[in-house]
Amino acid sequence: MERARARIKALTGPSQVGMELEEVISRLDLFLRGRGHSLCTQQRSSSRRNRWACWRLFHLMWKKRGRTLPAGQADRWTSAWFHDQGLHKLMGTIRYPKAASPCPE
Repeated sequence: MERARARIKALTGPSQVGMELEEVISRLDLFLRGRGHSLCTQQRSSSRRNRWACWRLFHLMWKKRGRTLPAGQADRWTSAWFHDQGLHKLMGTIRYPKAASPCPE
C-alpha cells in the first residue's frame, strides 16, 4: 500500500500542475488499471486507493487554480466528478463481456 501511495503521489505531485487534467488522469489510469488491481485484492484497500487518488487530484486542481478559484468550484470536484473525467474506479462490480454466441451450423 505504501508503494502504491508513493506512486500516486508522484503522478499527482506539484510538478504536474502545468499539465492538463486529462493527461494527469490518463497517466494515473495506467497505474490504477495495471498494477493497481494486482495490489488491491480486498475491497477495503481498493476504496482507500480510490479516495487517495481523488484527494490527490483535488489538491492538484486546487494548486492549479490558485487564488482565481470561483466560489463553489471546489465543491464540484468530487470523486464522482473525477470518475466522469475518466479516472479509473477500482472498486465496484466487475462486468465481463457477454459470451460470444455459438456459431451457426
